Amino acid sequence: MSASTTARIPFSVEFYPPRDEAAEERLWRAASVFEQLGAAFVSVTYGAGGSTRDRTLRITRDVANNTALLPIAHLTAVGHTVSELDALVDEYAKAGVHNILALRGDPPGDPLGEWTQHPGGLRYADELVRLIGEKDSFEVGVASFPEGHYRASTLDVDTEVLVTKLRSGAEYSITQMFFDVDDYLRLRDRVVAADPEQGAKPIIPGLMPVTSLRSVRRMLELSGSKLPADFESRLTRAAGSGETEDRAAVREVGIEFATNLCERLIREGAPCLHFNTLNFSRATQEVLANLGMAPEVGAHGGVVLA
Repeated sequence: MSASTTARIPFSVEFYPPRDEAAEERLWRAASVFEQLGAAFVSVTYGAGGSTRDRTLRITRDVANNTALLPIAHLTAVGHTVSELDALVDEYAKAGVHNILALRGDPPGDPLGEWTQHPGGLRYADELVRLIGEKDSFEVGVASFPEGHYRASTLDVDTEVLVTKLRSGAEYSITQMFFDVDDYLRLRDRVVAADPEQGAKPIIPGLMPVTSLRSVRRMLELSGSKLPADFESRLTRAAGSGETEDRAAVREVGIEFATNLCERLIREGAPCLHFNTLNFSRATQEVLANLGMAPEVGAHGGVVLA
């Protein structure tokens, strides 16, 4: 696939706290690639109920101290008291991390299960935004949902929740991953219509190049989102009818789709492209290379700086 002539815009990436030594080595290899490519920032997720709290803090701190990348730490309200959240924010400040993505978070065990407020904790993400805002020198972002959050009764309710978070002090939002640009554009229009001042704040699209149909279906089941029917049909044909999906064919379809999606987002004025990487670099770099925003990928997934 030849490089696009699309104008370059910033891109950023999302990492997960690694579960073991091998996974951590893979994360740092990816971080090295994205550092060379000039990623605008890297966000580090936070497990349900605070299950990755220590690993999230450590990885975010190490990104801040050992790379040129700007780290953004995810922080969720679920499973924590206000005092615990206050202490965590202070820990990030001591670690030199001053950017936080404030989230209500999913219930531990079953992300789609009933959400229960922790005694002495917070109920909504806007409360967490305000708690962080009471500290000095933090920049706070929040989540947004192009298809609407699965717990919101209507898109209007979902929009009002986002606007409330922005009014509480959030300076931008990063969307849940999506595969239909129109959903993103409609979200952006709804926020502008609800509150033009808050609608001027960046809404950063969250993206993931599909390299496994089985994996993306599992991820979407946990988020309440969906694949467009025509895209899912293409992926299903590529995967084949065997017991093991044809990963190479799925990957080819997924990279092409992600490239086209990004091209349109850039034309529509998206402020940045935020990639869920699963702690790998190759698929994201392939999309960036197709866009003319990165060098071609080397034989072993490294950066070719020709």
